[in-house]
Amino acid sequence: MFPKPFYRRIALISIPLLAAMLTLGFWTAPPSGDYFEISKNLDIFGKMYREVHSNYVDDVDPTQFMRTGMDAMLKSLDPYTNYISAAEIEDFKFMSTGQYGGIGAVVGLQNGKMYITDPYEGFPAHKAGLRAGDEIIQIDNEKVAENANATDVRNLLRGQPKTKVKIVVRREGTADPITVDVEREDIKISNVPFHGMASPEIGYISLTGFTAGASGEVKAALEDLKKNNPGMKGLVLDLRGNPGGLLFEAIDISNLFVNKDEMIVETRGKMEGSLKSYTARNNPADANIPLAVLIDKRSASASEIVSGVMQDLDRGVVIGQRSFGKGLVQTTRPLSYNAQIKITTAKYYTPSGRCIQAIDYSNRKEDGSDVKVADSLKKAFKTKAGRTVWDGGGVDPDVEVKLPERHTVTQELARQYLIFDFATTFRIKHETIAPAREFKVTDAIYDEFVAFCKARKFDFQTKTETEFSRLKTLMKEEHYDDDLATELKAIENRLAEEKKEDLLAFKTEISSLLRREIIARYYYRKGEIEASFDSDPDILAAMNVLKNTSEYRGILDGSVPRKVVGN
Repeated sequence: MFPKPFYRRIALISIPLLAAMLTLGFWTAPPSGDYFEISKNLDIFGKMYREVHSNYVDDVDPTQFMRTGMDAMLKSLDPYTNYISAAEIEDFKFMSTGQYGGIGAVVGLQNGKMYITDPYEGFPAHKAGLRAGDEIIQIDNEKVAENANATDVRNLLRGQPKTKVKIVVRREGTADPITVDVEREDIKISNVPFHGMASPEIGYISLTGFTAGASGEVKAALEDLKKNNPGMKGLVLDLRGNPGGLLFEAIDISNLFVNKDEMIVETRGKMEGSLKSYTARNNPADANIPLAVLIDKRSASASEIVSGVMQDLDRGVVIGQRSFGKGLVQTTRPLSYNAQIKITTAKYYTPSGRCIQAIDYSNRKEDGSDVKVADSLKKAFKTKAGRTVWDGGGVDPDVEVKLPERHTVTQELARQYLIFDFATTFRIKHETIAPAREFKVTDAIYDEFVAFCKARKFDFQTKTETEFSRLKTLMKEEHYDDDLATELKAIENRLAEEKKEDLLAFKTEISSLLRREIIARYYYRKGEIEASFDSDPDILAAMNVLKNTSEYRGILDGSVPRKVVGN
């Protein structure tokens, strides 16, 4: 039972605060010795809240004021512990299920205007004839203002299945706005947007999420590849950009490639019963096919479980760049009034015993900034075959691929949406193009793009120009500019002339982005992926390893050391 002082203190707490304590579970399992501190601080908080609400000079929105306090309090823990209000439940459900009622399209703000950027093939927006590059100017009776909030626009487009929404768009090349009535559907975003053959012998599966049903989708894709491609000798599982999702989906996807009863992951928290070990429950779909798992710096959480398991059990070669480093497990708990809290309850550990969490949120710097686990504190672990792997910093690939850094001109063309806009005009002018893997950006198409950029008065500042401007400022401060004025002007003019040629000098890398954007307008996400097989550095590295049997086996048994390829 609680000590008597605790009962006396409870009497000072308002009914809502008492309800909050019950909801958060302070009655059932509070840390030892915390009763007094909890009740004291809730008492202070309640009185402070009432004083501000009653006496502050301006009106205070009680809900927003409380939300600000709760968000700030949870922010002091980690980025993944969040309060979810009743109004946000649908968005939260979408994150875990990939399902919502809507039109099936991605929208985004570009240069102050709201555009459809990616209509999902086969869903209402696509079936209604809406295209990437259509500017949304009205939804039902709501005008879409300049610099509108994308979340607000998405909320207007979403709704119950079988209800209709009127969308008015402005399309380049069309004089008058286009009005379409779109019937919303139950949208379920596939976790596997594409699977196919990257080469005659190498299969490929893109896995972009871990929402409910992901393991079934991967299994179905694998079975389809094997059935229709009996000569398949290797598989690429692409987890790049995959932020993770449901723990059990990560376990079941790992189980597709490892034998029954193999250790997959362990979770450890402070609450009783939080230490849990999860093993493969089923027979695998294929425990022998050579496997390459692609990761990058945006592969997180469940993606890191799958890639970490394949690495720790020496089941597949991990290729790409070091993953994000999120080794934390979240659990949702119900609160009052249909609200919920998503709270970090444990850390997970891969079969070797390592935790790949990269940031220590319990020990922040004095300014509140995050602290990464120091290299000196990282510990070595062993894979099943005895290879050394490390904790505290994500999953380190067995084959690291150094990606080429895009030149400033390419980055600026993308940032200023000129590549996106050109693809929009190209789609209007050309009804069809060659199949995705055959389509090329010809010299004629590229010349048209250069003319398009000039018509748009495309300009940008190179890194060299930025540094040169700083040099001029410094020279002026130190009174060197007068003596070297002629030389400085000559350099400035030369830089301007060189920059004019950048669109041609970096034609190859610009054409690569242009090709993918144009292909996406005709063949959507599937075509964009398929078109990348002959140029994507990570995929090319994976295919090289899978085709070289001795290298593949050597990486897994440790006889071939970790390698770095690319720039």
